[in-house]
Amino acid sequence: MTTLPAIRLKPLVWHPHLPPVELAEATDRQLQAMRVTPSAKKVSPYVRTLAHDPDSYVARTELFNAIMYVRDGLPRADRELGALAASTVNGCRYCAVVHARQHANLSQSDHVVSALMLDRPDALSSRDRAIYEFGQALSVTPSRAGPDHIAALKANGLSDIEIIDLIHAIAIFGWANRLMHPLGHSEPAISTREKP
Repeated sequence: MTTLPAIRLKPLVWHPHLPPVELAEATDRQLQAMRVTPSAKKVSPYVRTLAHDPDSYVARTELFNAIMYVRDGLPRADRELGALAASTVNGCRYCAVVHARQHANLSQSDHVVSALMLDRPDALSSRDRAIYEFGQALSVTPSRAGPDHIAALKANGLSDIEIIDLIHAIAIFGWANRLMHPLGHSEPAISTREKP
């Protein structure tokens, strides 16, 4: 494996263009909907923005959870790499940083993120390169994904079910990017040490 300088991405903060639902003013349906968060950990401004339409939010989030957090099938780090590829093509900087960091955390390595940020896809393993290139090709409109991409995934050990899992992860990020991008903007987080 090629040795690259380690690139560590700083977190970004997402700011909605529309005022998010305030928890104190939320309807019972909105509060119920927000219990189905993607990570089941917090109610972010993004969640509170989507909660303006609670039924759509629940439908979207249950599908998202089933694709990204299912226990079996394609390893979660590979799903995160597919999400990163889609977010890169779609220009969603916030999602790209979040899923690059998730991939590094799950794989216990910064190598993939470093290779991609340094524009060195040649430094990726054959498996990671096949996943990333498929994610990018599938995210272009019209799709550029084809039989050669599927053959590369299979040659790197992905089963048919794992390839379907990867397609789901890439596709839902086409949707997630298109929701997040026009609803707000991101900027680098300011650490407490940097605040005036």
